[in-house]
Amino acid sequence: MCALALRKQGIPVVLCEAEPGLTHDLRAGAFHPPTLEMMAPYGISERMLVDGIKVRHWQIRNKPGDLIAEFDLGLLADVTPFPHRLHLEQHRLTPIQLDVLRREGGADIRFGCKVTGFTQNAEGLSVTVERGGEAETIEASWLIGADGGRSVVRKALDVEFEGFTWPEIFVVASTTHDFGAQGFAYNCYIADPTEFGALFKLPHDGPPGLWRLAYPANPEETDEALLEAPRVEAALQRLVQKPEPYDIVYKSTYRVHQRVAATFRIGRVLLAGDAAHLNNPLGGFGLNSGIHDAVNLCDKLGRHWGGEGGEELLDLYSRQRRAATVEQVQAMSIRNKRLMEERDPEVQRTRLKELIAIAADPVKAREHMLNTSMISGLKRANEIQ
Repeated sequence: MCALALRKQGIPVVLCEAEPGLTHDLRAGAFHPPTLEMMAPYGISERMLVDGIKVRHWQIRNKPGDLIAEFDLGLLADVTPFPHRLHLEQHRLTPIQLDVLRREGGADIRFGCKVTGFTQNAEGLSVTVERGGEAETIEASWLIGADGGRSVVRKALDVEFEGFTWPEIFVVASTTHDFGAQGFAYNCYIADPTEFGALFKLPHDGPPGLWRLAYPANPEETDEALLEAPRVEAALQRLVQKPEPYDIVYKSTYRVHQRVAATFRIGRVLLAGDAAHLNNPLGGFGLNSGIHDAVNLCDKLGRHWGGEGGEELLDLYSRQRRAATVEQVQAMSIRNKRLMEERDPEVQRTRLKELIAIAADPVKAREHMLNTSMISGLKRANEIQ
């Protein structure tokens, strides 16, 4: 996204991707309205809508699947051309972005090219990369580290990655079973003291698509034990019991972190996406906030490149996007997790009653939708000077 946003402004770009090609794995797949708005000018959102699933309603349920509250993104139709979430696997977004970037032309795209380090001064940078077992140096004006949670760029900057790692391991299981037949919305959050989680539908290879359930598990157990067929089957049966076994297509595990870099800029090096911040999946904020980083950053970098402002524009990027991450993404995702996993029955009952009241009041529900769809927080952060 950064490369495309820069190329659209005529800025020369070298894109280094350590993997030999685009990855295909169980990553994020829910896009909020402002994210679709940001990608629309590039023709990306229109192509995503071809196969993506529009999700206007989302729910909070408990176990065994009882409905607690439902929210309608249609309440935001007056403030966004996309009054819905869009579900599409990340591995189906990246080919669209890469195709648009190649059609735009002018980008030097290097797969299997791993950044290993850099040096910088007031005039520019020398970035060292490894490709095909050989070292190379790339001279550049700016370096954007969008290289994930284990970011080589962030570690080389020695920027503190403030925060913590949640104790649980998360299990992700995808099934062909149609939870919609039981009244589940295409996006549901499950409240439970020991096995909270998220359930949502993704298009997969086309109709009928797949339903993906993410739930926490004991971190002291091995991945092999957690992914044993009877264990995953039991977790799905606890959500919705049925006589026949579930058809489980994919299953995997991952750890969840809540961390934010102390700054998103040092000199000519900038951080974006997971390299700058990580959060738990409850709310679907991680991938979205990374795209928000890219659009904000490349707007400011483009203006600076074109002589419309000094380097203070890049400091403004760091202030705005870090504020959005801390005040919105981190705060909401932590609050969502703690609500879903609350162990005190009385406390959880009180909090869930509050959500029921919000869902029943169109004015309060609209405000809730503006927050959970990232519209309000994005507006507040972009007002920072």
